[in-house]
Amino acid sequence: MTNAADPLLQVSGLTVSFRTAGGTTDVVEDLSFDVARGESVGIVGESGSGKSMTSLAIMDLLPKGGEKTGSIRFDGQELTSLSERRMRAIRGDRIAMIFQDPLSSLNPYYTVGTQIIEAYCSHRSGVTRREARRVAIEALERVHIREASTRVDHYPHQFSGGMRQRIMIAMALAMEPDLIIADEPTTALDVTVQAQILDLLDEIRAASGASMILITHDLAVVSEVTDSIVVMRGGRMVERGRTEQIFSDPQADYTQRLLDAVPRIDDEIGYMRTTDTVGTFPGGAR
Repeated sequence: MTNAADPLLQVSGLTVSFRTAGGTTDVVEDLSFDVARGESVGIVGESGSGKSMTSLAIMDLLPKGGEKTGSIRFDGQELTSLSERRMRAIRGDRIAMIFQDPLSSLNPYYTVGTQIIEAYCSHRSGVTRREARRVAIEALERVHIREASTRVDHYPHQFSGGMRQRIMIAMALAMEPDLIIADEPTTALDVTVQAQILDLLDEIRAASGASMILITHDLAVVSEVTDSIVVMRGGRMVERGRTEQIFSDPQADYTQRLLDAVPRIDDEIGYMRTTDTVGTFPGGAR
């Protein structure tokens, strides 16, 4: 029986390895961190730091040839020992993932509503498609897509990049997950739309009580929407701490260099939120 005070997610000694012609290569080494219930944790590092492989290991979605060791406990349950069937029941339901490129994640041949409905029905036995459609429309409304009852029948190409990312968030929200993992959710978006998506993720987390892992290469992205930060480099954790501590008193030289790379973090974030961040999208949606 789990205790409400226990972390929702506990990662202990996680190592992710790939076999190559030259031997075994570790892309994540002995990583440990917790995510409390309702907490938002940023995992920050440059390309190749192992941050995305960490998220894929949690979801049990490592590319072919990838192997993981260590412990990943979710709500008191050890995920590394679960069968694929049991893991599939958790993945997308209690743990939802939002990927960097929604255009490649959404099927261009089906309406966005159909894709949300199919995902919902796959995890909710006995639900009717009428009920699932209602859930899909409500999820689109929660991410502030106007005329959701009509736009639910539109195809991915009929939405802008920022709106497609909102649809991916809606798909995750429809399942009412306990943990949302967002992997570089704003990388392909311009600075104004980035601010909208970050504000939306923060709003949703506060409203739903879900925990969140936000993966990014950009410390500016996590400055206002995370409670704590894990800094990674070359597959290893170099520092972790509360967000305010990381920004005000970084302990690792590497963290300081990441901060130096974005010297106007406060100004930029302020600009992102004080400029007109309610731009018009196709169909009048915002």
